[in-house]
Amino acid sequence: MKRKRFENYDNVRNTNSFCEMLKWSKERRSKKKDLTVNTPNWESPEIERLKHNHKDFSVTWIGHSTFLIQIDGLNILTDPVWAKRMGFQKRLTEPGIPLTDMPEIDIVVISHGHYDHLDFGSIRRLKGAPVFYVPVGLKGAFRRRGYKKLVEANWWDSFTHDGIRLSFVPAQHWTRRTITDMNTSHWGGWVVEGTAADPSVYFVGDTGYFRGFRDIASQFNLDIVLMPIGAYEPEWFMAVSHINPEDSIKAFLELKGKTFIPMHYGAYRLADDTGPEALSRLLKEWKRLQLSDDSLRVLGIGETLWDYRKN
Repeated sequence: MKRKRFENYDNVRNTNSFCEMLKWSKERRSKKKDLTVNTPNWESPEIERLKHNHKDFSVTWIGHSTFLIQIDGLNILTDPVWAKRMGFQKRLTEPGIPLTDMPEIDIVVISHGHYDHLDFGSIRRLKGAPVFYVPVGLKGAFRRRGYKKLVEANWWDSFTHDGIRLSFVPAQHWTRRTITDMNTSHWGGWVVEGTAADPSVYFVGDTGYFRGFRDIASQFNLDIVLMPIGAYEPEWFMAVSHINPEDSIKAFLELKGKTFIPMHYGAYRLADDTGPEALSRLLKEWKRLQLSDDSLRVLGIGETLWDYRKN
């Protein structure tokens, strides 16, 4: 039986060839990068407060695309990855909170199946008995490992869980975990909406810049946008699947979000850019566009944004 293959808007595809991979490899060897400076960890992560928090809204950056979102008394985890290695490369920065110090998790949302976003080694060690919200096509990978509390989502599907609303929205990307399963599961982002007292959170996932941001803005009022900014270089190779810092701001403005929190930089060297380079480009473009400093929150790894509407 032929397996379904998922597609992007406008049939945009990642079509990089083996020859282009070789070209990128040659380019990488010729570049001189300062790899001695890494994205800083927050000096005082509020581990005990997070463990015992059942009331206040919070967003904590664990690192890469992993966030702990506390909303309406629920603990939500995005793309949980505590892996010490990614392929042949070591993790550059320690996770902001050790996995053993995390609170019990109620919900896990997965953006797609790439290993830097879906790490079953980390998932096995989570506390609690979470429900996993996953893109369509990934349920089998979870079931084979014994997980039963699963909800599979297509683009624009919405679900209610203990009073909060979870919506799976489009992204421009691709996925693969084995030689034969390319694009047999979907990819996207998640919008989390609680009660009127709490902000909405859009976890963008992994994406290139695409027109879908305007469609998402038309469907949701977005407060906090967790936006990727790294793994974009070389742009001739990465642009389809990984948004650069300047385009991430363009997307944020189209989304009409209120607060931009950058992610997907600093933990793993998935491309030629470094974490400090990605953040520097973001800050330079933010300043050039004369955007409000109040709308950008750069979190340290392990830092928590509390009581959003009181800030």
